[in-house]
Amino acid sequence: MELAALRAFVQVAREGSFSQAAESLYLTQPAISKRVAGLENELAIRLFDRVGRQVLLTEAGHRLLPRAEHIIHELTDIRRELSNLSGKIAGRLAMGSSHHIGLHRLPAILRNFTNHYPEVELDIRFMKSEKACQSVEHGELELAVVTLPLKPAEPLHTDVVWVDPLSVVVGLDHPLANRRRVCLPELMTHPAVLPTRGTYTRTLLEQRIGSYQQQMNCSLSTDYLETLKMMTSIGLGWSLLPEILLDKHLKPLHVPELGLSRSLGMVTHRKRTLSNAARAMREQLLAER
Repeated sequence: MELAALRAFVQVAREGSFSQAAESLYLTQPAISKRVAGLENELAIRLFDRVGRQVLLTEAGHRLLPRAEHIIHELTDIRRELSNLSGKIAGRLAMGSSHHIGLHRLPAILRNFTNHYPEVELDIRFMKSEKACQSVEHGELELAVVTLPLKPAEPLHTDVVWVDPLSVVVGLDHPLANRRRVCLPELMTHPAVLPTRGTYTRTLLEQRIGSYQQQMNCSLSTDYLETLKMMTSIGLGWSLLPEILLDKHLKPLHVPELGLSRSLGMVTHRKRTLSNAARAMREQLLAER
């Protein structure tokens, strides 16, 4: 049973799509299909049902999935542990990061890292923080530098690197722009443009507003903070943005009930061996604290 075929099977099961699995593994869709078909032929049983555009695990697929994941994780861990014995910091480092952190926090760190460890091949994947955490949990990434979850999944270990203050902001022409102080109930009467529901930042805000028995009217949402900044600046609503994004086109509001900050940092897996390259990256990130 080939490891490549197991990886293809596991990725299709996670994504629910051959095309998305191919994209995640940097392969063509025919290559993914061929590997899965080869595995099905070897086991003499169907692992997926194709129902229209849906790809669903069969009963056999459900039984195979946890064992295939275990085999992949064990072999990957063995390779890293043996490779680490040389003490050499080299090879491929698969890590994830959000677009915001990649733009505003990582450039200097990455430049310093590549100067010190030129033999490391950085494979940086930019994605939502929530997706990056799942990828670390599933073993697709060694580490992620993201907005940290409020309640991390049990297998994940988190390290806070930066505290990111958040500010309630409006455009310069917003009805509240000339106010020195705004109470939460009044703010809730105005539409908001916010991160997508389910993101860590949106959840943090919803929990705080809910603790005051308030409800907000979110008229637009997106995962991209730079887009939220633009939408706020042209008057589409108030928003909650990192202070690092504030400029002359935005007016911060003092809302006593919404003094919020989020934690940015590193996510790794508690039970898996980090490569020497990942350990070096972890040390460099922790030095930023």
